[in-house]
Amino acid sequence: MEHFKKPTVDQEAEDQAIRDSVEKMLAHIRQDGEAAAAHYAKTLDGLDGPFVLSEEKKQALIAQVSDRDKEDIRFAHRQVKRFAEAQRASLTEFDIETEPGV
Repeated sequence: MEHFKKPTVDQEAEDQAIRDSVEKMLAHIRQDGEAAAAHYAKTLDGLDGPFVLSEEKKQALIAQVSDRDKEDIRFAHRQVKRFAEAQRASLTEFDIETEPGV
């Protein structure tokens, strides 16, 4: 049987390489904390400088948000979280043979 379209990459190998890279990054962050996170922020996103807010700065910014906006944010968060949890619970792995041998 001749294939008209052949894969240009080994998707399984590419997926494994990505998985390995992310696992290495997470291990680095677990070990070195904020310094490692800052390294990846700069390397991957070009972010240079502090990106973790102090507790005082966070509280000052939160104080500027109206109570109505805070409640709207909490409402949106509940909706997104509920949907994501339901979606995750509905996912199952499966194999299917769409045609004999396929």
